Order: sequence, then C-alpha cells, then structure tokens
Amino acid sequence: MALPASENGATAASSKRKKYALIAGGVVFVLVVLAALVFATVVLLKDPVRTEAIRDIVIIFLAAEAVVFGLVLVILVVQVARLTALIENELRPILESTNETLGTLRGTAQFVSRNMVGPIIRVNSSFAALRRALGAFRAGRTR
Repeated sequence: MALPASENGATAASSKRKKYALIAGGVVFVLVVLAALVFATVVLLKDPVRTEAIRDIVIIFLAAEAVVFGLVLVILVVQVARLTALIENELRPILESTNETLGTLRGTAQFVSRNMVGPIIRVNSSFAALRRALGAFRAGRTR
C-alpha cells in the first residue's frame, strides 16, 4: 500500500530533520568532550600535586575494577560448570527415557497395524468386492 505523495514527502522531510538533528547532537557531544579534555589538561598541568592525587585515585579505581572483573569471571566459570553438570546429569537421562518411550510407541504402532488395522482393511475390501459383485449381478438381471 503506497502512501500519498504529500504524506511520503512529509515523512522524507521528517526523516531528514531527524538525521540532521542526530548529526548535530553528535558534533555537539564531541565538542563538549574535547573542551572537557582541554580543561582537564590545563588544570592538571597547573597543579602537579593534584595531578598525582588524581593519578593515584585512578590507579586504585582500576585495580578495584580488575578485582571485580576477576570475581565476575570466576562466577561465570562456575556457572558454566554447573550448567554442564546439569546437562550431563539431568537432561541425558530424560533424553534416554524419551528414546525408550519412542521405541515402545513404534512397537505399539506396528502391533496395532499388524493385528488390528490390517485385518479390518482385508474384511472391508472383501465386503467391497462382494458388494461390487452383487451390484454387477443385479445390473445384469435388469437388462
């Protein structure tokens, strides 16, 4: 279903405005980040004692972050090991039981087919043949 020309043009203009607004926002963001970096550099160069304190705080922060990431990594490895054990110990027996059930079902279907459906089909086909034969004899009498 095509849009009318006026709606299609309005949508294209709106899309262009959004695109330009997004580009302008990106440029403003980059300029703000650059201004903050220049300001931080000027402030840090004027006071070496403050610079050393900030450096030390950043080093401590990065060390703490490394410890947190290490703990998260250990937790992740433990969770993967638990998941592997779950799959090994719980899902495998379920799959084996399902395969056994499918084997039983297959055997039951073969039994029913061989002992119930086959004889019923043979009896019905015999009745159909008898009906056709009787129909042929009746058709022969009326002529």
